[in-house]
Amino acid sequence: MMSPSEPGAAAPADLADRLRTAIQHLVPVLREQSVQRDLTPSRRAAMAMLAAHGPLRVSDLAARMGITVSTASRMVDLLDGSGWIARGPDPLDQRASLITLNETGRGLLDSMRREATRLLAGRIDRLTEAQRRSLVAALPALEALSERDAPPGPAAPAVREAVPGRTTGPPDAPGPT
Repeated sequence: MMSPSEPGAAAPADLADRLRTAIQHLVPVLREQSVQRDLTPSRRAAMAMLAAHGPLRVSDLAARMGITVSTASRMVDLLDGSGWIARGPDPLDQRASLITLNETGRGLLDSMRREATRLLAGRIDRLTEAQRRSLVAALPALEALSERDAPPGPAAPAVREAVPGRTTGPPDAPGPT
């Protein structure tokens, strides 16, 4: 690993500033080309979270996204009204429901991901071979930066799974609340 004093090394703050700027320029390009323009970034994020971790309770979705339960509940209502999710009973607590992407929602998310991949591939195709090699070399670091820390509460590492893809708390915790 290079120290900041070695030739070619950059200080973390300088790297962060350049990375932030590059991301800020790429994200709007991807959003402009979205196949579903009225789908907000937060709703897309909720759909992606459900695709990766669903079925989830609204409270678990909120915790994973770092938003309030009331905000997540409104978002779920909008996604439901658009026909992109399904609600089902929670087998551990009949008073609660589990939210999952339905076939329409999964198809929309897959379509958006394919479009984003196509757009990025077109931009990557315009890079020089040396720039592409640099991008390949940077991918492990970018992937490490993109990993989220485990959210607090139900999604923490020491949890048990009662329903595949759904966590309920540590093994010694009381039942769901």
